[in-house]
Amino acid sequence: MKNVGMDIKEKLSLLWIFLLFNYLYCDYLGMFDAGILAEIMGGTVGGMVIGPMFLISAAIFMEIPIAMILLSRFLKRRVNRVFNIVAGLIMIAGQLGSLFVGEPALYYSVYSVLEVLTLVYIVWVAWSWPQNGMTLVGPKR
Repeated sequence: MKNVGMDIKEKLSLLWIFLLFNYLYCDYLGMFDAGILAEIMGGTVGGMVIGPMFLISAAIFMEIPIAMILLSRFLKRRVNRVFNIVAGLIMIAGQLGSLFVGEPALYYSVYSVLEVLTLVYIVWVAWSWPQNGMTLVGPKR
């Protein structure tokens, strides 16, 4: 029996990929929600105008998890921890804030819970990253 673990950089990168797929599929499902689709076509969603500033802000915001997929793999431990913690907290704030724009659909709320839990786990993994190690040790087998 030996201790097994996963490389923390790999784990963080995979978590960001998992998170990004959840963001994308939630938004994809929104295109099948007649109310949301009508708001999008009208240029206002939940009272927010969908104009150039909103779109560039959303693009920058969503670039965070996209960039974290690569940064989690390539940055050194110390900077990697900081980036993952800060990016995770920014994304948590954004996700929780999105729940107060209009009235979120049930599917959106389900995805939001999963996304926030994933982000909390990302922050925890980065926070608890051992100073002298690259892996979090798993259970003995």
